[in-house]
Amino acid sequence: MAPLVIRTAQDAIAAVPYLLGFHPSRSLVVIGFDGRDHGTCAIRLDLPATGAAGRVAALLAANGFARSLLLGYGPAAEVEDAAGPMRDALTAAGVPAAEAIRVADGRWWSLTCHDDCCPPGGTSYDISASVLAAQATYAGHVALADRADLVRSVQPLEGAARTAMRLATARAERRHLARVRSPAAAGEDLAFLLVLLAHARTGTAPTDDEVARLGFLLTDLRLRDEAWIRIDEEAPAADIAFWRGIVRRVEEPCAPAPASLLAFAAYSAGDGGLANVALQRALDADPAYSMAVILREVIDAGIPPAQLRLRMTSDQLAAAYDDNPRKAG
Repeated sequence: MAPLVIRTAQDAIAAVPYLLGFHPSRSLVVIGFDGRDHGTCAIRLDLPATGAAGRVAALLAANGFARSLLLGYGPAAEVEDAAGPMRDALTAAGVPAAEAIRVADGRWWSLTCHDDCCPPGGTSYDISASVLAAQATYAGHVALADRADLVRSVQPLEGAARTAMRLATARAERRHLARVRSPAAAGEDLAFLLVLLAHARTGTAPTDDEVARLGFLLTDLRLRDEAWIRIDEEAPAADIAFWRGIVRRVEEPCAPAPASLLAFAAYSAGDGGLANVALQRALDADPAYSMAVILREVIDAGIPPAQLRLRMTSDQLAAAYDDNPRKAG
């Protein structure tokens, strides 16, 4: 996916909800840009954001970003108290803020302007009319109303849908336990996985029985990794939609794998907000799940998605498992 190009303060305001996955409130958002891979990194902190400036600045500097933007969402005094130390820390780390603004009630104010360049009443903006917002939507980014909505977007379905999935999971479990493990069975499982992934490209929703079977199959790290290497890191919108649907439908013991795959697809798209809540879903189900633990370390370190490319073929994956059958994921 092409990176969102931010040229003005209004571009930054339009981009933030899509970079985070939701519209922030009482937040300080730091965007690193002009880096080695020409991408961006958005970090959101809850206000008052006390004591976080040095850590954020060091993280952006360590990942090769040369400049930054600050956007504060909330009351003027609260935003200014957080933005001042952050700007100082970013300058000291060699990632100076090209601009710092406060956003509230459909208007924005520059925190770096001390003359007539910024009207006292602020400057109005309209995200819905932004070209950048249209580009983000076309690329598959979603901006929900708030973080709570984002968290809910990866939580299990309830009601009749949950009842149906419990019944399908019971059927899949009986089938899974009764099967005799063999090369032929492994080949059938891989073929089934590949058919479902092909359907993801067309937007075809799998049945409850297919989702339940997939949930059990992904507990096999080899099959999980087959799904992992097939995520389209250049255009992951279809993968995001597919894995979000799967993680909402599987029963909790089967959630870590699809939640981690969703997190990887989201992070590849630059959607750190969705990646974070998906990882939390995985870790809530299994705090030691290795793929989720690794991705959490990667995201916390601020490593840009472009540096996370797998570049592994199915043949290479097969060779890796053949060389070490007990290799953990």
